[in-house]
Amino acid sequence: MSSSQSAGASRIATFLTGKKVAWLVALLPLLMAGAVLGLVGEGERTTGPTEGLPVGYDSTEAVALQAELPEDEASVAIVLWTAEDGKLSEQQLGTIRGQIGPLIAELTGAEGQGSGQGSGQESGQPGGGRPGPDEGPSGGPGGPGGEESGLQVAEDGTAAYAIVPVVADTSSENADRVGELRDQLAEEVPDGVEVQVTGPAGIQADVAAVFEGANLRLLLATAGVVALLLIITYRSPVLWLIPLTVVALADRFAAIVATQVMERISYLTWDESTVGILSVLVFGAGTNYALLLISRYREELKRHESRHAAMARALTRTAEPVFASATTVVLGLLTLLLSVFPATRGLGVACAIGILIAMTFVLLVLPAALVVFGRWIFWPKVPHVGDRALVDTKSVWRRVGNTVAKRPPAFVAGTLVALGLMMVGLFQIDTGLRPADQFLDTPEAITASERLGESFAAGLTDPVQVITRADPDEVVSTVEDVDGITSARVTTQADGIAQVDAVLDAAPGSDEARETVGAVREAVADLETTYVGGGDAESVDENDASVRDRVLILPLILLLVLGALIILLRSLVAPVLLVLAVVATYSAAMGASWWIFTGVFGFDTMDVGVPLLAFLFLVALGVDYSIFLVTRAKEEAREHGTGEGMLRALAATGGVITSAGILLAAVFAVLGVLPLVVLAQLGAIICLGVLLDTLVVRTVLVPSLALTLGDTFWWPRKVRDPQAPVDAQPKATVEA
Repeated sequence: MSSSQSAGASRIATFLTGKKVAWLVALLPLLMAGAVLGLVGEGERTTGPTEGLPVGYDSTEAVALQAELPEDEASVAIVLWTAEDGKLSEQQLGTIRGQIGPLIAELTGAEGQGSGQGSGQESGQPGGGRPGPDEGPSGGPGGPGGEESGLQVAEDGTAAYAIVPVVADTSSENADRVGELRDQLAEEVPDGVEVQVTGPAGIQADVAAVFEGANLRLLLATAGVVALLLIITYRSPVLWLIPLTVVALADRFAAIVATQVMERISYLTWDESTVGILSVLVFGAGTNYALLLISRYREELKRHESRHAAMARALTRTAEPVFASATTVVLGLLTLLLSVFPATRGLGVACAIGILIAMTFVLLVLPAALVVFGRWIFWPKVPHVGDRALVDTKSVWRRVGNTVAKRPPAFVAGTLVALGLMMVGLFQIDTGLRPADQFLDTPEAITASERLGESFAAGLTDPVQVITRADPDEVVSTVEDVDGITSARVTTQADGIAQVDAVLDAAPGSDEARETVGAVREAVADLETTYVGGGDAESVDENDASVRDRVLILPLILLLVLGALIILLRSLVAPVLLVLAVVATYSAAMGASWWIFTGVFGFDTMDVGVPLLAFLFLVALGVDYSIFLVTRAKEEAREHGTGEGMLRALAATGGVITSAGILLAAVFAVLGVLPLVVLAQLGAIICLGVLLDTLVVRTVLVPSLALTLGDTFWWPRKVRDPQAPVDAQPKATVEA
């Protein structure tokens, strides 16, 4: 920051924290935020058939074309009855058959839709098709009567299933109808028989149940973790309430603004997890910024009698690294606009808005809120003028710096070797979660789907859907000739569009299923306006789209972060080293996390979207701590030189950065309160990566690099004041 910029920032900070306006600056934004929270709610989320799918891919086009078919708002549930011991008896099957017709009539408002064909043909929804009497095994104990009632009985006689349409206008209504269906089935199930509900409607209901009240649970857990860590950090019964209140208001304000913006931009959408991730990010980043500001304020209170003057000085010195950090994160998040996933674009914009609001509240509202109160808010450790500054003490972090200063090249090599060993797991990662592996606690729909595959065709619950304007009979014939397809049939046909459902022999989500999808696509490639969809097709396309996003967005994130650091530090060597260090941290966190996932949690695969989001959050957020350290080192180096300046910076910022890092890691670990594997994986990787960056990279690697390179670390910039005395070596090496 130039002298003119510094003077301007100082004048602004003095005005904002002055005695006459501080209370107004603190109160007005809080009142405005309160008004927005009270008068304007979060934006309305509208769901479309393609919102979660990558734009321009085959399965997405299939869903879009499928949406042109006549729609009766019906999805389908598959009801599975299994014998608890041995085979289903004739009496049990008779009771089950008697249930099916009334169930369908009640759920659809129709009469007698229990035959083997009707519901699947009318629904036109994913999974809407089902085998007719000639396709599903029905020769078990049920005999021919199973065909007439719509009941399909396994050849081994241990299980039977029926397709039941579920008419619902919304996801919430679908969940209610499936819940009612399960309750009714449980009441009427014969003794010795277990009944479960799966299929598209069942899976959708179970996913909705996962997110029911999830954002509130996540918010409360996040706020609780932040409050606990702030109390531990400040060891004050009062101080923690001020930053927590400010950040909490920023979080709610950000949720409203972000969802209102996304509601009005068709290019964007958001899913159930977006607001939860936004809250985690706002609480994490906002509290980090608050910790840095309060730490510097405490330091300045030891030098200035006036708390207003102390805050003005603290804000002037804190604004630059906080602004640089927030800008870096925002630029990184906005790269997600290049994603082919609309929900990923929405997440990027929402989180960028959240970071800007968090920064604004911390730099505008928090300083004024703090100075409105006296020094007593730091009780019992109230700072007084004349107290020894942390930078001049032999704190634990200064002692760590002294140790590093003895042999900095050795610490550079040792740290890089340790990170390199952790990276090994990176090359063993397998991406692509199967549907059965999406949940930490397997819901009923997934359990039933797996059991269904044991007695019937494995792909029955999630058929390949071929949507076409070509001759349906030709499509059926072509698809049936593909290896791995057990049956194919037209389930819906209208207005020149037909849907052909093909049942795979392989289990959904398996490599064999994906290979069969590829073979089907090759077989129908020359047919007019023909697209292949269904769960496995969408999985293949999502994986390809995720690879495309990583190849495009990851390098761009690095370039933007590097550019931001070059502008901030006005040097080349330090920014390059910091970017390389944070990439090493990401790689080590990914590799070590993979060992934890496979060895501890039993995760065999990683969700395809996790590598990109983990990279974004770790690179953009992880570089924060290096920014906080290096900007302070640059300030100290003007008078003390690079080596001593870095050690003083480590002593001054070590405690607050460690607290901030632990807090951010804990906040992201809170994502594990939701029973989704993808969020648990994302939270674990970021948690580990932030701890590595805070405790290893910022504490050992960056200081040892600066001590090894000396003034070359800032090249081509010269940070030392020409009139300052020249130190032969860092004082730490002499004192040590």
